[in-house]
Amino acid sequence: MFLALFGTVVIAGIVGYVSEKTGWTHNGILQSIIICIGGAFLFYFVRIMFGVGFSSPGVNAIVSSIGALIIVPFHWRR
Repeated sequence: MFLALFGTVVIAGIVGYVSEKTGWTHNGILQSIIICIGGAFLFYFVRIMFGVGFSSPGVNAIVSSIGALIIVPFHWRR
């Protein structure tokens, strides 16, 4: 379980970096990585507490990182 947490953080960081380098987001590299890691942590702990999620922790990390990148920047725009 502890290694799944480390894998979640690494995958979320990679998703944040790749999304910024490909031009999909325009937040900045560090900001995108922080947003992705935060979303992945949140979804990881929701999965542990409630059992909600996909079967693979890697898929959970990718989906939650992309979801956080979509939700967070649009939430703060006016």
